[in-house]
Order: sequence, then C-alpha cells, then structure tokens
Amino acid sequence: MLRSKVIFRFTYITTSIILNTCFLLFFLIVLSTKSTAREIVVKPGTQYSTIKKALEEAENGDIIRVLKSTYIVEDLTIDKSISLIGVDFPVLDGRHKSNILIVNAPKVTISGFIIRNSGFSNIKDKAGIRVEKADTIQILNNRLENTCFGIYLAKTSTGTIKGNTIIGTSTAIQSGNGIHLWYSHHINIINNKVSGQRDGIYFEFATYCEVSHNLCENNYRYGLHFMFSNNDNYTANIFRNNGSGVAVMYTKHIRMTGNTFDQNWGSSSYGLLLKDISKSHISNSTFSKNTSGIYMEGSNELMIINNNFFNNGLAVRMLANCEKDTFMLNNFRGNTFDFTTNGSENNNFLKGNYWDKYTGYDLNRDKIGDVPFRPVSLYSQIIERLPSAVFLLRSFMSELLDRAERALPSMSYVNLYDSEPSMQIIRP
Repeated sequence: MLRSKVIFRFTYITTSIILNTCFLLFFLIVLSTKSTAREIVVKPGTQYSTIKKALEEAENGDIIRVLKSTYIVEDLTIDKSISLIGVDFPVLDGRHKSNILIVNAPKVTISGFIIRNSGFSNIKDKAGIRVEKADTIQILNNRLENTCFGIYLAKTSTGTIKGNTIIGTSTAIQSGNGIHLWYSHHINIINNKVSGQRDGIYFEFATYCEVSHNLCENNYRYGLHFMFSNNDNYTANIFRNNGSGVAVMYTKHIRMTGNTFDQNWGSSSYGLLLKDISKSHISNSTFSKNTSGIYMEGSNELMIINNNFFNNGLAVRMLANCEKDTFMLNNFRGNTFDFTTNGSENNNFLKGNYWDKYTGYDLNRDKIGDVPFRPVSLYSQIIERLPSAVFLLRSFMSELLDRAERALPSMSYVNLYDSEPSMQIIRP
C-alpha cells in the first residue's frame, strides 16, 4: 500500500512538472513572438525614408506605417507577411511604368493608400495592386486612380477586398478591370466603388466568393463580368450605366439577391446577360431602364423570383434554347415589351407574376386572374424576326395589332403563359 502511494505521488509530481514546463515553454514562445513583432514608420528624411527600405528590414508579423507623402513606387514586392498601413492616405505613384505593388506572401494587409498611375501593356496586365499565389489577403480602404487594372488577384485563396474606390483611366483602350480574380476562391468583395474601368468586377475560375454592397457604374464594358465561376453569391450590389451591363457566362450554382441593374442602354446592352447558366437563383432584384432587363441564352433550371422589372425597353428576352426556367412572383411594369423569344415551343414555367398589361378579370376576388396571360406579344414576335419593324412601334399599325391580339389571344403562337397572373403588385 505504501509503495502504491509513493508511486502515485511520484507520478503526480512528474506530471505536474511536465505540464508546468510545457506551459512555461508555450508562454515563452508566445512572449518571444510578440516581442519580435514590431512597428516600422516610413517617413521621408528618416532612417526609413522609403517603403522598400522598411520591407527589407521587416520580418513576418511586422506593421509598416507609412506617413503622408508621395512615394515613387515601381514593382514593389511584398514577400513577407506584414501589414502595410497608410496614415492620412500617402500616395504611391507608379509614374506609368509598371505594377505598383506586387504581393506574393500570405497574410498581407494593405490599407489606407492612394495608389495611382500604373503602367500599361498590351502583353502583361499591369495593376495598382497585384496578388499572386497568396492567401489570407486584406486590401482595405484604398483609393486607386488611373491604374490599368486596379486590384488583380491570381491563384489567391481566402481574403477580403473592402471599402476601396477604383477610378480608371480616361481612355477605354488603356483600361483593364477594376477588381480582377483569376483562379481564386473564397474572396470577399465588399463595399467597393468602381468606375471608368473596362469591367468593374471580373471573375474567371473564381469560386465560393461573396460579392456584396458594391457600386459599379460608368465602366466601359461590363459592371460585372464572370465566367466559369461556380458557387458565388452576389448580394445588394448596384450596376448602373455600364457600357454593356452585366454578363454571367458558363457558370452554375450562383445566387444573385437584392441587386440593382439600372440604366444600361445600348444596342448590345443588358441589365443582366445570362449565357449557359444553370441551377442558379436570381431574386429580390430590380431591373430598371435597361435596353433589355435580362437576356437569356442556353440557360436552364433557373429560379427567377420576386424581382421588379420596370421601364425597360424589353424586360426579358429568352431564346428558345432555355429550358426549365421558372419566373414566379415578379412585377412587370412600364416595359415596352415584357417577354420575347425566338421560338414557338417553350419548356419554361411562369406563375403568379404581376403584369401591368394584363386585362383579364377576377370574378371570385382571390387576387388571381381567371384567365392566363401570354406575355409574348404578336408585335414583339414581328420585331424578333424583323428588327427594323421597331420603327413602327408607336404607329397605328402596332396599336391595331395590339387590339386584335387582346380580342383574340390565340393570335400569338408562342406556348408561354402565366397560368395564375397576380391582379395586384407583389410586395417583398
């Protein structure tokens, strides 16, 4: 018995010593790590008069604070896990030569700078901030001016681009994309403003990304353009007055909720162009004052629900190769044409939408029209086959066709109709 007690006590003491030693070692490691992290201040006329000098001296985990001044920067490479913080918005000027900042290290933060005048090349994509093969990147609250590409991410995983203002070049030929992602994933793009670029936001093979509360307006081509980029979410963004609107191509499993597509006018402009999109969800968005609200080609199994289409030239143009798409609980108001298509047979589903052109009745007062509504008008089908007929849009002939169609709905041969049209505007 005594021997057992001695062994137990010896074991207890030994275990306590080991645990205390481990705790002490852990504490010393943490203390050592904290003591090695330091803050370096960059200011002209001091020991660290340039950012390059500060980067040479810095170690992983350091903070480099750059005081307000103008710094000439060309291809400045950040290859350490540091935070580069601007104080009172210092200017990084590339003098139109090349990239300004290049990041190829993980866990880098860049915040609080005015970054301007990158180079331009027809061969290489020059950018204000270029990130390559990195992860856990934070690009926050910067202003990028007159850069070819604003923020360019290639093969980057996990990061946030937030609160930046990007104003492109004055000419379309020298303009790249504002925020450009290529082969990247799990990137959050939040509350940025982009204008004057080729495309405001561009994705190619960018997956599992969150894009929310951004404003993309007055860009030369698309406010948003993405291809081969699955499982992304787009929420509460505004895409306004862009050259060609927004284009979504060759993608599946996306969610677009609460966005605004506004004032995208032109012969090849769309609020939203959907090409070869499948198994995706578009809801609670507004399509207003666009040449075409939504243009759909080869798009299948889409849920388009609770959206507002108003004052567009054409609300929805759905080509014949679209199948199994659902339009429910949408409002169509003030559009010149609500729907057009280039085929007669249609394997899509419309139900419970509000149409301001619906002239049916509701005898049982259940707020659902008693007769179906066919949104594809005869005159829109004529224009589909003979675009020059649009010049007769407000003529006596078009009014005559419209009245004849109201009297004889069967004149339209397109098999697309809303079986339960709403008698009142649908509220969110």
